Amino acid sequence: MKRISGLIFAGLLLAATAGFTTAVQAQAPKAPDDALTDPALKGPEVLAFIGVKPGDRVADIVAGRFERALSKAVGPTGKVYAVVPEEIVKAHPAGLDMMKALAAQPDYSNIQVLTPPINALDLPKGLDAVFIRQNYHDLHDKFMGPANIAAFNHAVFAALKPGGVFVVLDHAAAPGSGVSVTETLHRIDPAAVKSEVEAAGFKFDGSSDILANPADNHTLAVFNPAIRGHTDQFILRFRKPK
Repeated sequence: MKRISGLIFAGLLLAATAGFTTAVQAQAPKAPDDALTDPALKGPEVLAFIGVKPGDRVADIVAGRFERALSKAVGPTGKVYAVVPEEIVKAHPAGLDMMKALAAQPDYSNIQVLTPPINALDLPKGLDAVFIRQNYHDLHDKFMGPANIAAFNHAVFAALKPGGVFVVLDHAAAPGSGVSVTETLHRIDPAAVKSEVEAAGFKFDGSSDILANPADNHTLAVFNPAIRGHTDQFILRFRKPK
């Protein structure tokens, strides 16, 4: 009984952590808090902005709350690569178990879980889209290495087919702050993301304000109760030239 209670607690804890989803429904009476069930995540709008369609092959870096929605969107002829980097597994080991449990369900058999080190991403080639939600800023943080940003973006570029898209969704930092608050506030300046991604050969292809919040003054850490769940978030889309 104690072991079961511990598993339930771990699942609820991870559900409250950005970037992860509670995939094991049998351990909780409530449906997973993800892009299919939480309107605040704007799942349909985000997927429409990415341009996901049936048959697509999509990689989600630091897989989390969009796995079920992506799986349904690409359908049985598509594929979702749920990437849980080795560094994330070390920090949140239960998250990998949950993602594997989701992929083991018949309804989500088009999900494949990958666990590469962040600096040896080696994604499948010919992808239609790569998505990273609320975790691009983490690439700059100590627990991720920090990652080799240039190598990461080049790896994404190499994995996409010509015309494929790389979509970055993250918490906005104050304009001009660059990457100075990724470790403290868990935010990043959209301009810094744009500069880093374009350096890999991508062409900027648009942005969306569907998750923007003008009331957020960008001074609080994203986990601060005063702003948690209501941060100003940006979405940038980059395209690999044909």
